[in-house]
Amino acid sequence: MAAMTRRRQTSREDRVDTGHGCAELLRDADRRAAWMLLIDGIPQSHVDLDDPGYLEFEYVRRLGHIIDVTAPEGQPLHVLHLGAGALTLVRYVAATRPGSRQLAVEVDEALWRFIKLRLPLRTGGRAGGRTRVQIGDARAVLDRVPAGSFDVVIADVFAGGRTPAHLTSVEFATAARRALRDSGVFAANVADGAPLAHAHAQVATARVVFPHAYLIADAAVLRGRRFGNLVLAASPGELPTDALTRRAASDPMPGRVVHGQDLARFASGAKPVTDATARPSPAPPPGAFASLPGPDRGEHVVSGGARSARWWFLRSFGVAARPGTRAWP
Repeated sequence: MAAMTRRRQTSREDRVDTGHGCAELLRDADRRAAWMLLIDGIPQSHVDLDDPGYLEFEYVRRLGHIIDVTAPEGQPLHVLHLGAGALTLVRYVAATRPGSRQLAVEVDEALWRFIKLRLPLRTGGRAGGRTRVQIGDARAVLDRVPAGSFDVVIADVFAGGRTPAHLTSVEFATAARRALRDSGVFAANVADGAPLAHAHAQVATARVVFPHAYLIADAAVLRGRRFGNLVLAASPGELPTDALTRRAASDPMPGRVVHGQDLARFASGAKPVTDATARPSPAPPPGAFASLPGPDRGEHVVSGGARSARWWFLRSFGVAARPGTRAWP
């Protein structure tokens, strides 16, 4: 079922050519202050400026669940975001854990300037906290951060729908572990389809570095029935699996949490990835992403219909259309 749409004339202020692609903002007519960021017509991020605790895309909601169970409710965290986009999870952490200190890494400086102008972060307040955006390559910045300085490291980095090779290796996971405190959590957005060889290898890679690992996805993706997003979490200590399972199962599109022996079986036979053997994640199959009209044809404003059908191009990704944000070389 397709959502109904209406058009309005696109404003020059709502799009910019960043050098990495054409960035556009699409208004969500069902939520007064919500926008979706697209690069070359492909969805990147969804943010609600009035309700930053609202997470539209399913895989982003699952990353939010991991943040939620990392520490007691409301406790400030120090979070490193590899991939900035429209700063969806930065805003989420600031809203749900006031006083948190956050660093977001974005390779595309023009995109960051565009987002800063059109979707500015709301700062200040009695709780304090600080968010800093650093322009640079995600791996290079990760390698330079002080050891043991973050509670959460999130990797949501894609170039043309594929995770860059240097962000898939044991060496990358080791750098993430070095950046984390002993109670910290590493979480990554992994896009894959049948036969899930990339996802198997990413789990095997994380398990070389971290004693505990978890995979969250809906059943259709886990069974290889469609290309989609899997969220990988790994940590030095155990996460509260029951709480994470309840949160994932209660989503509009329920997710499964695979861990322990089940996850060991999932990754059985897969070889960990090293810098020497790393390759980008698989390219999405043709038609996996539906491009929206270009700027010469006006802007679509999505309205009406059930929430599950509002973004007509998101169903094949369980509401997680284009995976990730841009922070690549």
